[in-house]
Amino acid sequence: MNWKFWNKRKPKDPAKKKKSAAREWTDAIIFAVVAATLIRTLFIEAYTIPTPSMESSLLVGDFLFVSKVNYGARTPMTPIAFPFAHHTMPILGTKAYWDGIKLPYYRLPGLSEVKKGDVVVFNYPMDADTPLSRPVDKRENYIKRCQGTPGDTLSLVDDQVFVNGKAAPTAPKGEMGYHVVTDGSEINPQLIDDLHIQDVQLVSNTEFVANMTAEAAKTLSGITTIKSVKPDVMAKGIYDPSIYPHDPHYHWNVDNYGPIIIPKKGWSVKLDSLTFPIYRRAIEIYEGNKVEVRGADIFINGTKADRYTFKMNYYWMMGDNRHNSADSRFWGFVPEDHIVGKALFIWMSWDDKANFFNGIRWSRIFRGIH
Repeated sequence: MNWKFWNKRKPKDPAKKKKSAAREWTDAIIFAVVAATLIRTLFIEAYTIPTPSMESSLLVGDFLFVSKVNYGARTPMTPIAFPFAHHTMPILGTKAYWDGIKLPYYRLPGLSEVKKGDVVVFNYPMDADTPLSRPVDKRENYIKRCQGTPGDTLSLVDDQVFVNGKAAPTAPKGEMGYHVVTDGSEINPQLIDDLHIQDVQLVSNTEFVANMTAEAAKTLSGITTIKSVKPDVMAKGIYDPSIYPHDPHYHWNVDNYGPIIIPKKGWSVKLDSLTFPIYRRAIEIYEGNKVEVRGADIFINGTKADRYTFKMNYYWMMGDNRHNSADSRFWGFVPEDHIVGKALFIWMSWDDKANFFNGIRWSRIFRGIH
């Protein structure tokens, strides 16, 4: 009996050549680049902590994985870009994208909304003001803790955040400035290092101000040569012009701020001399309207307006290192289209101030972010 009909394989075409090694490597590299790009765009991406604004919750040199799935992946707004480069080409310093094609903002369904207390990566909103303003998804990446969500009323009283009238939890490892009074004795430098006391500024031979955690402040106050350790808080009613909305009507500062209502999609705000300075940036810059002020009247897209209804949700982001963080207190709201993802865990941590053999912070590896 002839069993050849079971053989489904076609005879080899002698004219068909086998792929060369170079072609196989090229195909493999293209596949790897496409796969990696899809993963970092839709699922998860690595980030590095470059500044101390989140200390001691997150340290400079922490390497994080950030989930795009939790809040829903944002589809590319600038689809033509060099793989693995954010906005600038390494070494060359040129643009790593082409903004000749821009797509509208769209976000895939996520596992949850942004919640108060989440540590969030987002695009820096103030990049919209630079002379060479980048597209939203190519603006610098920032990482802060969400303190307020759409529709919330937020305020700070002596550095304590209040949301809708209730005190918000404070990050246990968060830092702030403390005023320390000593008897004039020198503090052991090793203790300063162990307690992670930073940004020490001498006031006199017996006083200094420094950033530290509440736990470190408690430990420091227990030393016999230390007379007092108190929070260095700016008094209520002192106007700081660097604080948003940079208007003398509001006598706000980094420690005493608000109350302020965070815009919510569909929320309509009455526009007057007090509310307009707070919400003008969102209306004009983030929601793309032409805004003019003629005397006491406000015109939006050429039409006189006394109210505005928001098209997007907004968030209030603050660093855990309260006195060393450029955050929403300085530049206002973060629009929803700037949200990148949720910080999940630290996969590596490197202390560049230590020697090579002691640089890895082993205790921080694979630590979750809370």
